[in-house]
Amino acid sequence: MKTSDKIVDYLKQQGPSTAKVLAEQFSLTTMGVRQHLQALEDEGMLTFEDRKAARGRPTRYWSLTPKSNQLFPNKHDELTAQLIESVKVVFGDSGLEQLIAHRETSSKQVYQQALADKQGILAKLQTLADLRSQEGYVAKVEAEQDHFWLLENHCPICAAASSCANFCRSELQLFQWLFADSADISREEHIIEGARRCAYKVVPLV
Repeated sequence: MKTSDKIVDYLKQQGPSTAKVLAEQFSLTTMGVRQHLQALEDEGMLTFEDRKAARGRPTRYWSLTPKSNQLFPNKHDELTAQLIESVKVVFGDSGLEQLIAHRETSSKQVYQQALADKQGILAKLQTLADLRSQEGYVAKVEAEQDHFWLLENHCPICAAASSCANFCRSELQLFQWLFADSADISREEHIIEGARRCAYKVVPLV
C-alpha cells in the first residue's frame, strides 16, 4: 500500500491528526509526511485546521474531505438511490419496508452464524467488525473501562441511507438483536447526520 493510501486510511479510522503523529506512525520524517499531505490536499482529499496550542504556534491538524469518500467503496451510490426511488414508486412504502426487512433477515443469518462460537462481548464485537469491514464499513472495536465502541468509519450504503433513514434504523436494530442477551447498544454518532463516523456504544448488561 502506498504511503498516501496509508495516510488516508489512518485518518479515516483515527480522525484528524498532525504531521508529527503521522510521521511517527509510518516511520517517516515530518518533511516527508508533509509532502504527502500537500499532494493529497492538492487533489482535494485533505483539508487542515490550525488549532491553538497551550504555548507556541498553533498546531495543524489534517483531516479528510467529503471528496475522499470516492477512495472507499460506495456500492454505486447513484444507482442505489435510483433503485430505492423506483421501489417507492412501484411498490409503495410497504414494498420498501419489505425490502429492508429482507436485507435485515439475510444479515441476521450471516452475522448470527459467524458470532455463534465466539465467547464474550469483545470477541463477538471484533468478529462483527471484521464482517462489517469486509462489507466496506472500515469498522473497528475500542474498549473502555465499562463499555465498548463499535466504530464504522465509512458508510458504503450512504446513498441508500440518505434516501431512506429506515436502512439506518434497521442496522441499529440488527446490532441490538445480536447482543440482546448481553449488552445495550445505542448509536451515539451518525454519518448521515454529519458526523465523521457511525459510533455504536455497547454497554454490557449487569
